[in-house]
Amino acid sequence: MSGEYNGRRTSHARTTMSAEAILSASLYLQHQLARHPNWQALCATSQPYREGELFQTIAAEIRDIPDHTTLLHVVRDIRHRESVRIAWRDLSGMAELAETLRTTSDLADGLVDAVLHWCYAELSAKHGIPRSRDGAPQQLVILGMGKLGGRELNFSSDIDLIFAFPEKGDTDGKRSLDNQTFFTRVGQRLIGVLGQTTADGVAYRVDMRLRPFGEVGALALSFDGMEHYYETHGREWERYALIKARVIAGDQASGAELMARLRPFVYRRYLDYGAVEQLRDMKAMINREAERRGKYQDVKLGTGGIREIEFTAQVFQLMRGGPVPELRQCNLLLTLEALLVQQLLSEEEYGVLHLAYHFLRRTENRLQMWHDEQTHSLPDKSEQQASLAASMGFTDWERFRTELNHHQQGVSHIFQRVFALETDASRPMPEHPAIQALLDSRLYASLTDTGRSRLKRLLPALLDVCNATATPQDTLERCLRVVSKIAPRSGYIAMLADNPGALDQFVRLVSDSLWITSELTLHPILLDQMLDPHQLYAPLNREELGAALRLELERIDANDTEQVMERLRQFKQAQVLRTAAADITGVLPLMKVSDQLTWVAEAVLEETQRHVWETMTAQVGVPCYQLEGLTHQAGFAIIGYGKLGGLELGYGSDLDIIFLHDSQGQAQQTNGNKVLENAVFYARFAQKIIHTLTTFTPAGRLYETDTRLRPSGASGLLVSSLNAFRTYQQEKAWVWEHQALLRARVVTGSASLRAQFEQVRHAVLCQPRDKAALRKEVSTMRQKMWESVGSKDASVFNLKKDPGGITDIEFIVQFLILAHAHEHPQLVRWSDNIRQLESLHQAGILPEVQAEALADAYRSLRDRLHELALQEQGATVEAGQFARERAVVQAAWKEWMLQV
Repeated sequence: MSGEYNGRRTSHARTTMSAEAILSASLYLQHQLARHPNWQALCATSQPYREGELFQTIAAEIRDIPDHTTLLHVVRDIRHRESVRIAWRDLSGMAELAETLRTTSDLADGLVDAVLHWCYAELSAKHGIPRSRDGAPQQLVILGMGKLGGRELNFSSDIDLIFAFPEKGDTDGKRSLDNQTFFTRVGQRLIGVLGQTTADGVAYRVDMRLRPFGEVGALALSFDGMEHYYETHGREWERYALIKARVIAGDQASGAELMARLRPFVYRRYLDYGAVEQLRDMKAMINREAERRGKYQDVKLGTGGIREIEFTAQVFQLMRGGPVPELRQCNLLLTLEALLVQQLLSEEEYGVLHLAYHFLRRTENRLQMWHDEQTHSLPDKSEQQASLAASMGFTDWERFRTELNHHQQGVSHIFQRVFALETDASRPMPEHPAIQALLDSRLYASLTDTGRSRLKRLLPALLDVCNATATPQDTLERCLRVVSKIAPRSGYIAMLADNPGALDQFVRLVSDSLWITSELTLHPILLDQMLDPHQLYAPLNREELGAALRLELERIDANDTEQVMERLRQFKQAQVLRTAAADITGVLPLMKVSDQLTWVAEAVLEETQRHVWETMTAQVGVPCYQLEGLTHQAGFAIIGYGKLGGLELGYGSDLDIIFLHDSQGQAQQTNGNKVLENAVFYARFAQKIIHTLTTFTPAGRLYETDTRLRPSGASGLLVSSLNAFRTYQQEKAWVWEHQALLRARVVTGSASLRAQFEQVRHAVLCQPRDKAALRKEVSTMRQKMWESVGSKDASVFNLKKDPGGITDIEFIVQFLILAHAHEHPQLVRWSDNIRQLESLHQAGILPEVQAEALADAYRSLRDRLHELALQEQGATVEAGQFARERAVVQAAWKEWMLQV
């Protein structure tokens, strides 16, 4: 990005300089061009390298070098020649910062790779080709770390490397070596070629201290050894270091395998809030070291410097890179762009960091171009100060310092916000019995020092927020339930301690809902939702839910069913929590709450069916059939009944579903290499869907399912053909099954089967009926339900099951529709109770006043059910409550269901 940003002229606009000014900005250039005068003309007429061009050029220059002495000279000659070109293009304004960083990194990549191949050829000529135990040839993999890994290397920098090789084994020559010894020697030769001081200087200072076990560790490890080290001994700072790791030389294909194996160590599967504190501790250590060395004028390590920009970006990478692959970037500028897209940085914050990074990195490079030295400190001599200011486009040192200070202040402000450095960890612990009980508990004693420190930082703030609620004691007790559960996973404690806004949301929701308290206790990953109140109280619509879940599943391996099941559960829990938050705060009215909960279930069912379908058809092919000589692909559908069918799901509702297919005719079988009869395929298909929904995993269960509404109930086939379903509904179904069909709709499935099901449903529900017989059967069934499941205690009222409750309204509506649908087929269009009531009024069957009164009663009773569910209470209230609503319902029951 260049030019203007939010109205402010960018500080990284290029400045054109004369040859004299360019040379005055770099003693290094003066020295090298005095030795190689012809290089200046080459620099002045140079063009940017095409991707891969420099790498190939270096490989060609080094490939056929005959001896070690010549190799040392040529490597250094290339390094100086290309560095002069880079410095000239940068200082002259011919190159943007991005080109300078990329070309500097490509130069190092090319030299490391070319020298590696030369040393490998030299050593394998003596000892043979290293091979795995299976005989496959082996090559070294070199990881570039730090800014080299990010392809953003400083002009004069050490290069941090790690050496690895795929498998143990031996070379195939007469003087055989084991692979580790062979590659260790290759690595030693490579380090010597690059780092040895000769009359031409050094090419690169090579730092190997980031390898497993540091300076005492083996110089080269097998992939198994690398993986074992990070699984067993890996430390948090090594996760941070590996964010930048990139395969820069050697076997690229094997290198990709290594990076995939190390990824779980770097990026946790779930959100990692401990990363904030770990990077904060690292920065505090860096600050102490900078203070000890007097590095106040350091553009890298000082306040508002480059390292603070890096930490600001990388904390989000460590915390969220597991579930959000878009954040797994090595390059800092690309990471900042990803953070903007993910809305983890605002546009203003992105602009501040983007501009500051350009300004600081250009300053850093100009400092190092002065004498080809690895320095980050501002000069204290007036001559170099004036030169640096001029090279950065300023007329004097003070104007440069003013602009530098502006950028550093902007970076520091954002860094302080992200890392919450204003947190007062020394605040005394408040005196409170419940808090003291936690501090005296075995749980607290079992925590690590880090865990105890984080908890002590959280508790005073937690008590303050709880005291501001209407019920401080109850709220604190609920909060401590969650805190006690998550204390051993102290990253969540750190998240609440370091994010006042998240803590406020947490306390508010826990105070308002016992159900939310339980959900957070069971599934702490839901705490992530607290970080963004704008999203928390703005549930997604149906299309957005589907798109968001598909994106979540695209980020993981579709063949990893366990991971798919976990991600489905996490998604469902997060979306239901968002619905509950919006419900509690009044953002969503009752009908919208039910819509949201139903949409979440629909999205989950849709993606579950898609996943199981793709998994099974990849193995056995797609179910097909032949009819009248033509081959067709058989369709499949999931039919929702009850609350799912009626778009009236509540918190914790089961899913009433049945499965249908439209296979018929001949050759009903799959078309894959392994053939299955369609009936067998669909039975397994439905079983796998149910398994995905109902199995308990570490993330809990998605939904309880009930398939007893299928033809012939529990004794019938799990999956029915549409023809069998039609025959059953027309010839064998009971009246109560037709009542249930009124609440049925296709939730997910093929368009053709959806249309066919609607035709069957319409035909069945619109058939003429004997009203008197129908009324008697419906009334008798309801009477039995009152007697078997109604309240036996006259002092209470069950909102669903007792006379005057929700089920009575549903039975009245179902009777009236079944009785009149043959005359008014529009009555069966909808599957939800409210629109069915509206249809009965529009058809002239229910008076407007009565239809509205029943709809109001229905909404009021269901609204109370939602409230009770959020407090983990049953469906029962005191008998005196909802007296008006009960009277309306009982009057309607008497009018319509007790007629003689």
